[in-house]
Amino acid sequence: MTNTDAGDAGGDADGADSAGGAPSESAWFAPDDEAARVDRIREGAADEPADWPSLAVDADVADDESDYYAMLREATVAATRAEVRERERADDRQLLHAVRAMDDADRVANELAERAAEWAGSLYDESGSGVEFCREVAGRDPDGPTEERVVSLARRVADLADESEQLEAFIEARAPEAAPNLAALAGPVLAARLISLAGGLETLAKKPSGTLQVLGAEDALFAHLRGHASSPKHGVIYTHEYVRGTRPEDRGSAARALAGKLTIAARVDYYSGDRKPALDEELDERIRTIRARADAGDDDTDGASGGTAAGSAAGAGADE
Repeated sequence: MTNTDAGDAGGDADGADSAGGAPSESAWFAPDDEAARVDRIREGAADEPADWPSLAVDADVADDESDYYAMLREATVAATRAEVRERERADDRQLLHAVRAMDDADRVANELAERAAEWAGSLYDESGSGVEFCREVAGRDPDGPTEERVVSLARRVADLADESEQLEAFIEARAPEAAPNLAALAGPVLAARLISLAGGLETLAKKPSGTLQVLGAEDALFAHLRGHASSPKHGVIYTHEYVRGTRPEDRGSAARALAGKLTIAARVDYYSGDRKPALDEELDERIRTIRARADAGDDDTDGASGGTAAGSAAGAGADE
């Protein structure tokens, strides 16, 4: 029972004067300092209920019951804000924001690059497309107000592209600290994408491997569940070399093997944080076995259709 329970907030009921005297020293409202009260709300607990509003009034902490509940509300709101602030500053949340910002910067840079390149092509003899052509335009000295605007836009494109690259470098440096096993198996950027798609490392660690396997392919999965499409074999993990570099007939097996190990890696990272090199070796061996089928001329005996992934994502799932 936590101190955030309105009727039970305080400390040990046995520590309060049964006659209504001074409250227990462990009661949430016992300290005079507001910050200390917030800490009591976040960390304290009561063994059993007590009439805390009356105790607070008798101790001259609150004028009446209404005043007590106003104090409690203020303290619990402050405690909630502190908890959210602490959670949002966690390493996995910073990775989530960084990878989303990187993707946004890259997407906007490429969209604006096409616009800037088309505009520049109407003014200059040279023509081109993409961010690299915008970098060339950005290096020009504008002649007149029109060229000034084109060059300025091209420079913004170049700046956004540079920011995307710097965010990627940040992710590559921070992911091994936030999720060492996941980053080692998936690569820092893919690890950050999985954390982002799941909504955090804790959420990712609690998902079955079949769900992780199709993260990023939600539209295709729901279309399949409605009977409008075939089952997806994989989502964003397709970018991993172990899936992308495996022949199509065996990609279902490769995706399942990778998803299984990534799920275990996420759980180890969340619950212990210890680096487990054995996971790398086990995954490497499994992928070697799957790819050996190509040499033997065998098909994907696990079902290349990928139905297992969709079934486990829709239901309980089965971890490797």
